[in-house]
Amino acid sequence: MYIDTHAHIYLPDFTRDINEVIDRSLDESVLRIYMPNIDSSSIDKMLETELKFPEQCISMIGLHPCSVKKNFEQELYIVEDWLTKRKFAGVGEIGTDLYWDKTHWAQQLEALRIQLNWAKYYKIPAILHCRDSIDETIKLVSEENSEDLNGIFHCFTGTVHQASQIIEMGFKIGIGGVSTFKNGGLEEVLVETGLEHMVLETDSPYLSPVPFRGKRNEPSRTSLIANRISELRKIDVNKVAEVTTDLANKIFNYNAV
Repeated sequence: MYIDTHAHIYLPDFTRDINEVIDRSLDESVLRIYMPNIDSSSIDKMLETELKFPEQCISMIGLHPCSVKKNFEQELYIVEDWLTKRKFAGVGEIGTDLYWDKTHWAQQLEALRIQLNWAKYYKIPAILHCRDSIDETIKLVSEENSEDLNGIFHCFTGTVHQASQIIEMGFKIGIGGVSTFKNGGLEEVLVETGLEHMVLETDSPYLSPVPFRGKRNEPSRTSLIANRISELRKIDVNKVAEVTTDLANKIFNYNAV
């Protein structure tokens, strides 16, 4: 049984066939799908998806770094307000991004610090985005780190050393479709890093694994990522499923959600 720890299946990409997407995920033994928020414009649709599929789809709340603009304080107020209204599985998707636009870098850092402290206060995991900014994100998280902070560096594409730094802080790494790419560069990480520090994710609708690279991704493809880890580590795929699912349940304190 698998858990997709990161999928945006509430986006318009899934409007026409969301029922079939969920059915396919169940057919492929994906028990639960954790949905990270983007910004205020995505909250309603995310919660609607959770309401429609309460056994499979679980919401998180946060402000994505690519949505951090001049009005980021207003956006953060909306996130904070939602955190007071109901239980969420995590604070996410939060973090930093130097890939698209560096204009609001200072605001990204401030927004991340604020949201990390919400994760501590509410005792829920932080789900971190760090595209082209993994070292900067590790540094900031280390400055804010404490016993009551944990979570996932989602869509990990770093080195063994960076993975070790993340693990030393008490965080885990999210392994997705990039692990199946010929030029993904994750082979050493997947072999050298302890399986007990990894969770599976699709980041749907993005980063679809081989042989579906370039097409819309969906949670049913979580098994392809597990198969890749199994192949590289030379262990049974059922072991990958067991360890990663157990870890995801612990991170999200599933029984309490």
